[in-house]
Amino acid sequence: MSGAGPTGHDRNGVPPLGPPISALPSTAGGEPPLTPPPPPRRRGRLVTVLAVVVLLVLAGVGVVVTRPGPVAGWLGEDDASAPTAAGPSAEPDPSDVLNGPDPNAPLPAADAVRAALDPLVGVPALGDRVNVSVADVTTGQTLYAKGADDGTVPASVTKLATAVTVLAARGPGFRIPTRAVAGTKPGEVVIIGGGDPTLAVNKKGYYPDAARLDDLAAQVRTALGGTAPTSVTVDGTVYSGPLYGPGWDDDIPTGGYGGAVTALMTDGARKDPGAEPGGAERVAEPDLAAGRSFARLLGVPTSAVKRGTAPALATAAGGTPPAGTELGVVQSPPLIRLVDIMISESDNLLAEALARQVALARNQKASFDGAAAAMDAEVAALGLPAEEITLSDGSGLSRRNRISPSLLTDLIRLAASPDHPELAGVFGGLPVGGWSGTLGERYRGAPGTAAGAGAVRAKTGTLTGVHAIAGLVTTADGRLLTFAVLTDRVPGGTDTAQPALDRIASALAGCGCR
Repeated sequence: MSGAGPTGHDRNGVPPLGPPISALPSTAGGEPPLTPPPPPRRRGRLVTVLAVVVLLVLAGVGVVVTRPGPVAGWLGEDDASAPTAAGPSAEPDPSDVLNGPDPNAPLPAADAVRAALDPLVGVPALGDRVNVSVADVTTGQTLYAKGADDGTVPASVTKLATAVTVLAARGPGFRIPTRAVAGTKPGEVVIIGGGDPTLAVNKKGYYPDAARLDDLAAQVRTALGGTAPTSVTVDGTVYSGPLYGPGWDDDIPTGGYGGAVTALMTDGARKDPGAEPGGAERVAEPDLAAGRSFARLLGVPTSAVKRGTAPALATAAGGTPPAGTELGVVQSPPLIRLVDIMISESDNLLAEALARQVALARNQKASFDGAAAAMDAEVAALGLPAEEITLSDGSGLSRRNRISPSLLTDLIRLAASPDHPELAGVFGGLPVGGWSGTLGERYRGAPGTAAGAGAVRAKTGTLTGVHAIAGLVTTADGRLLTFAVLTDRVPGGTDTAQPALDRIASALAGCGCR
């Protein structure tokens, strides 16, 4: 099943924003990667510019960067909360994470990379369809290709395409609104879902810094003045089409990793906002469940909640707000934060919401089909081969999705380019081998994978018979490579397929390959 829960979350179950920055290059003297030495040529800036670009994007949208535990130490920052001599013992110095990529490091030789990877790509544990692309991030030179241009089921690696296309279409600072307007009847309040699945009922929501219904309710009461709310109408018509994705396995709607895709929901449709990351029980009708929570906050009986459509702005007599008048609005966290959460937690419903933002930005219907068409168009607009991507959803739950490994490495290189700083947010949530997210327990004990710990930063994807990984790896010589390995005919389970995938990335990490 796609979207297994990661490790290293804060109390809300979502990883903080800080660790991604630590994954980018530090200098030889151990200083933070915010002021790299001047490179000899422009393309050499590609690696060292990433940390600066991400920080600038974050600052531009007002996101506070927080780093848990030892991460601040990795970045050379002071930790105001560090224990004193009288308090608990200090943590030992941690090992580096993705340390030392050097733009002047020697480029691996393609023949040497092939010699290192061929025996690992052909192992029976990965099945008879293993498609691979490896490229140098700085130059774009292909170092290894096996079925690299062939469309392959990507599972949750699809979220890399969702992240890049929504950042390109909307920009990192975009926020998704949830609005309330006056209905046509006295006291009727219409809540309009804009597609923010992170919306919370109150401060105990699942996602940190989420927009809240209790804030919206307070705005509504103020705007209505002496008029008491009497009913709540839920308008989710910004979305259209089926609630469940084409090509989804039968157990996805009830298995905890997917659910009904509606324009209004709270806490990603989780029944319990305090649920642990990963699979969680979801409500069957997220829009009505959110409407009932809103009604309770307004003092309206839940029996007075129904679906409907917000009225156009009209005129009303007396002091009653005209029908269609905005009574309040709350905004989601900025898009760069939503992308970070989507990737780090492999959040499927958040991925579907972001895919539909691509559709809305490109004036397509906000449906599964519309989002897929819009993402395809956005890939083409970025100058990439759109014929190598065919999507049915934005999360990767669909077995109908096809993406080529080479398109994935192209997407990663493009996001790393200083020419596209708006795409840098794709790196924010990428798990680090042996340390965080879906890679937190990998690259630790399996033979032949240790070199990847702290050197691999990648998105994983898993469905029954499908295993995929795509991201970045730093070689032993300090060269930054991008890689994608997609397999969709795996005969066994995760216990054999995942270590086999990890050995491929670890071979790149441990090899100068010259």
